[in-house]
This record gives sequence, structure tokens and C-alpha cells, in this order.
Amino acid sequence: MKYQIVPVTPFQQNCSIIWCEKSKLAAVVDPGGDIERIQQQLAHHGLTLEKILLTHGHIDHVGGAKALADAAGVPIIGPHKDDAFWLETLAQQSKHFGFLPVAAFEPAQYLVSGERVTVGEQTLEVLHCPGHTPGHIVFYSEADKLAWVGDVLFKGSIGRTDFPQSSHQDLIRSITQVLWPLGREVSFIPGHGPISTFGAERQQNPFVADQLLN
Repeated sequence: MKYQIVPVTPFQQNCSIIWCEKSKLAAVVDPGGDIERIQQQLAHHGLTLEKILLTHGHIDHVGGAKALADAAGVPIIGPHKDDAFWLETLAQQSKHFGFLPVAAFEPAQYLVSGERVTVGEQTLEVLHCPGHTPGHIVFYSEADKLAWVGDVLFKGSIGRTDFPQSSHQDLIRSITQVLWPLGREVSFIPGHGPISTFGAERQQNPFVADQLLN
């Protein structure tokens, strides 16, 4: 599976274009905005967009989803239904965070742990990782040992838990009991900032390093 990170919005959110090399079918993970930039990269690589995947309902991750989906005629998939209230309050989020107005929408499908989504002939496993938001989803490619973790985990940090229905305890549980068992060698693309590996974070992350939690 190939991918390209396309930073979008003033929050420099790591939107990802991921695609199947054989079919040239693609998905966009978390198109928070700047959809023209995303569309340009899809065209540059000769890709056909087939779906949009959302990790959670915060506006910097979903603000461009409906416009991109409508333009391409593709479905929006995810997050977990527990984030529905975030998608329903996008108008308020856009005002609060200084974004252009974004209307509420409902995805074509909510996701649950254990489901799989396809990108062309490639497969992503769905992992429900609540904490930053209650309906946060992680997408994992076992074949590539690569995970798109949204705002659950960052290089040297973890997701904020000062939002409505956030939970620090749930977040730590998601990281240590859902992500860590995937393996130390797994690389992850966070919602913001540089790529890292689970192994590096277990060794060095000041919030979830193994020695701090034992």
C-alpha cells in the first residue's frame, strides 16, 4: 500500500492519501480541509478516489470530507458512532476554531472494532480506540505494519482529553491494550507531526513509556 501525507488546515493536520498500487484505487483519511490540494495530489498520482475514511469527528480531520465526497461521488466511512455528536456540531466547531462554515453530515457507514475496509485490493483493520474522543477509530494495515492513529498517539505525546466525552483513562487503555499488542515494529502516522513507531514511543514517550506505566 502506498501513501502520501498532505498537511491541511491551519492545524497542519496529516491528511493521508492511501492507495492500492495494482488498481490505482485510493482512499483519503481525514480530509480536514484544503480539498483542492488533496484533489491535485490524487490527479498527480493518477488515482481514482473510492472512499473517505474518518478517524474521529473533530473539524480539522473532517472539515473537508463532505465537499470532497460530494465532488467525487464517494461514501464517507467512519468513525465509530460514538462520535456522531461531533459530526452533528460541526457548525459550532467551525465557529469555535475559526474555520470556514462546515455543515453537519452523517457518514454512509459507522465502524466498529474488528471490521475491515478495503482500498482497492488492500485491506485495513478497524480498531476502536476511545479516549481523545469516544468514537475514535484507528486504521491498521497488517501487511505494511502501518497504522493511521489520528489523535490517539503522537511522537513524544498523546491526544488531548479535555474535550467533551474525552477520557484520559480510556486513552491510555487504547494505546497500551489496543495499539501496543500490534507490535513494536509498527510505524504510525499521527494526526499531527512526524511519523514514529510504537517501539520508539514505548521507550521514550513521556506519557506512555513502558517504565512509566509498570
